[in-house]
Amino acid sequence: MWITKLKIKHDCIIGNRCREFGVTTTGTPFSVYVKDGITYSPQVHKVEGESENVKEFIKNLKKDKKVQNFDVEGDVIFLVEVQKKQKVTASIFSTLGPQIIFVKPVFVDKQGYEYWEVASWKKKILTDFIDGIFKEVTKDVEILKLGETKLTDIYFSRLMPKLTESQKKAVNLAFEKGYYEWPKKTDFGKLSKLMKVSVPTFREHLKRAEEKLMPDLIRLTD
Repeated sequence: MWITKLKIKHDCIIGNRCREFGVTTTGTPFSVYVKDGITYSPQVHKVEGESENVKEFIKNLKKDKKVQNFDVEGDVIFLVEVQKKQKVTASIFSTLGPQIIFVKPVFVDKQGYEYWEVASWKKKILTDFIDGIFKEVTKDVEILKLGETKLTDIYFSRLMPKLTESQKKAVNLAFEKGYYEWPKKTDFGKLSKLMKVSVPTFREHLKRAEEKLMPDLIRLTD
């Protein structure tokens, strides 16, 4: 199995708004399809950031004329992006799509860069895919990884356990500020101040979040 990780920036209804509102998203694209010359791109996204920024992101996205079937629950959005003309990306996926597997959700950072990790059984399929994006979609493409991998290294997405707002905020803050790096870049004292709670309260939120998340993470390493 061959796998590539790409860093991409292009004109995108999600990436543009991540940059505008200072949020990040983690999303999963579904099968792009074309009917009567119109391109339909179903997708689901989880939005992360300051609560007010997330609300503004969602409110603004909902108004986009390219968006249909918009559904939202908390910070999770389902939508179908509709283009009257076939998108170049849709053309690439319609040609190579059945041979391309997204092995991880797509992450979009606050600068609007998308991180794709896709796999296929032949290196040439991936290089043709990359060439198609570079030539027809955007020149702002960086290949972060390209090589063979084992099947056990491929991530299969699953529903994550439901966290409370405080638990989500605690674990996201800990991750963002380097608590899980080695050596640690922060501690409970600094994190609790950022979250504006006491150290015991922050520790409790993080502990509860880890208790819910760890079983799935451990299973992925089995």
